[in-house]
Amino acid sequence: MGEIEDGEADHITTDVQGQKCALVSECTAPESVSGKDNLPFLNAVLKNPVCKLYRFPTSDNKWMRIREQMSESVLSFHVPKELISLHIKEDLCRNQELKELGELSPHWDNLRKNVLTHCDQMVTMYQDILTELSKETGSSFKSSSSKGEKTLEFVPINLHLQRMHVHSPHLKDALYDVITVGAPAAHFQGFKNGGLRKLLHRFETERRNTGYQFIYYSPENTAKAKEVLSNINQLQPLIATHADLLLDSASQHSPDSLKNSLKMLSEKTELFVHAFKDQLVRSALLALYTARPGGVLKKPPSPKDSAEESCPQGSSSPMRRQDSIPHHSDYDEEEWDRVWANMGKSLNCIIAMVDKLIGRDSGSEGSGGSKDGEQDPSVVDSIVTHPGEDWYEQLYPLILTLKGCMEEVVNRAKQSLTFVLLQELAYSLPQCLMLTLRRDIVFSQALAGLVCGFIIKLHTSLHDPGFLQQLHTVGLIVQYEGLLSTYSDEIGMLEDMAVGISDLKKVAFKIVEATSNDVLPVITGRREHYVVEVKLPARMFESLPLQVKEGQLLHVYPVLFNIGINEQQTLAERFGDVSLQESINQENFELLKEYYTIFMEKMPPDYISHFQEQHDLKGLLENLHQNIQAKKRKNVEIMWLAATICRKLNGIRFTCCKSAKDRTSMSVTLEQCSILRDEHQLHKDFFIRALDCMRREGCRIENVLKNIKCRKYAFNMLQLMAFPKHYRPPEGTYGKADT
Repeated sequence: MGEIEDGEADHITTDVQGQKCALVSECTAPESVSGKDNLPFLNAVLKNPVCKLYRFPTSDNKWMRIREQMSESVLSFHVPKELISLHIKEDLCRNQELKELGELSPHWDNLRKNVLTHCDQMVTMYQDILTELSKETGSSFKSSSSKGEKTLEFVPINLHLQRMHVHSPHLKDALYDVITVGAPAAHFQGFKNGGLRKLLHRFETERRNTGYQFIYYSPENTAKAKEVLSNINQLQPLIATHADLLLDSASQHSPDSLKNSLKMLSEKTELFVHAFKDQLVRSALLALYTARPGGVLKKPPSPKDSAEESCPQGSSSPMRRQDSIPHHSDYDEEEWDRVWANMGKSLNCIIAMVDKLIGRDSGSEGSGGSKDGEQDPSVVDSIVTHPGEDWYEQLYPLILTLKGCMEEVVNRAKQSLTFVLLQELAYSLPQCLMLTLRRDIVFSQALAGLVCGFIIKLHTSLHDPGFLQQLHTVGLIVQYEGLLSTYSDEIGMLEDMAVGISDLKKVAFKIVEATSNDVLPVITGRREHYVVEVKLPARMFESLPLQVKEGQLLHVYPVLFNIGINEQQTLAERFGDVSLQESINQENFELLKEYYTIFMEKMPPDYISHFQEQHDLKGLLENLHQNIQAKKRKNVEIMWLAATICRKLNGIRFTCCKSAKDRTSMSVTLEQCSILRDEHQLHKDFFIRALDCMRREGCRIENVLKNIKCRKYAFNMLQLMAFPKHYRPPEGTYGKADT
């Protein structure tokens, strides 16, 4: 067919026999299937499109027109650079916190020095990688032949948007998107010892079974410490912000605004308190005390001492005391209670002051700012208002006191929880840091694809009210189709991929209005929680639901289904072990079913009623479950059912193999032709010819060329004998060794 050299994309009309036809320009093709996307935003995110135009017959001998497009994304490099910058910032902050633990006994001080040495080396390595990636200005594609390069290991392999736009004589135009990307995996690190799923399990088992001196905390406690630290970092600035908003409301002398601001401040302070309610903080404070010079712990805290306690019932104060902590004769445990009591009294003083100010102004009692509608009489009586003073002037010193108390709480808690993390690092170097590196690499690749998919889905569905309601009410399902075998290195790749996709649960999206021409997303947060800010031009932003415009976090539900289809999977099924694939599919089916349940519960009844009339989701889920339980060899029906369910649930679709080049191309083209047959009345006698046409002349053979400079899928005849029938390319399109 040849190439079009004088443009970004080649536009070819191909008939069903795959013969070369006349070139069709954008202006003469139907408007619905021709031309570049007219959204400036997508043009800023997607690069180097390759386009093909087809004409296929329908079952009633009319013609449908299809525009196939494949585009790279600048997010392939942008997201990893954002993420690595965050890792560096987080690790530098942690290292500084370790240094600020103060004077420690010689034993702990030596351990701290060792940890800092290793952590500084990690930071230096991340900085070097970021420097190298920063040289890739404007890059939007990492080829499959580069998957083993160290400087590019955070970048996803062969990431593309694969889009099919159908113009049918009977039905309205339809758009089908799939993100194709190499399975998120740490190729440079290798798979000699397995992937993340196995390595993390082994690491946790060793930690549980090895009794180190002075290690007081279980893996659950360590995870809890990270969670509490993450909550501190999120809530502290929020409380400060709402305290300032309360002062702004006081300046305006608006009772309603003051009530609302106080309500928000009280709610965030309650969340702040809840973050510290765990007994872990008290236990960690005591452990840190014993690590100081001269601090001797007579009896190490037991796991029971570290367990979470329930709060006493009936307490009207937001600050609740917890008893039953590990005791030490010289440790002043009441000091921690005093710190909390001061913060509680400070907040109650603010609530009482607002009550008196509003009560004096309106002649009525109470603002309702307190959680239980009551105040400590001693606090209320101690509040003295001065009629001659402005509301702002009377609240300002109380706000300063609250912030000061909060700062003291945070400093003490951060030190104690940082000491918990020091213990984890001290006795698991360098294994812990190497696992962190591997997890960061895999997560970076997965996140780059997710951000790309989310942005594209958002832009294509902005005019769908049902989708927008689902977005903020339920969240989005993100379905990954894996084609990896459970044999040799691909077992490790699948283990990496499973953890990387599961880690995407830590990601939330937030949509903001773009204030400049820079519309690339911004990522904030730390390893336990990330927020991706997606920028929309003002016109598009205004069309969003109020909750989304006000900054509500939007969550995703990632699921992975894997079916190996190549000759290595044949070996695994006959002589090896397929339990990894079976476990992944069963676990993710439960996640998919859970999402469906939430969807049915939270979406409006009228929407659900119409939805059920259009789609038999319950039947599809039951069919998927039966196929997973059947344990049939190379049961690709699982992939088709999972993809169908995802599309009907307005989800984001991904297809992955080792490099997203060969097996992925077979799957994507099969999916496209199956959709044309099932949804757009493609003539049944032309299904195979349409499939061969797309594989021979379509975008995916161009993808192979981009990756290995050759128009040949990396299969040989012997390999293809092991493939399911519809996953085999036409004669003359294969023969090159895999890369």
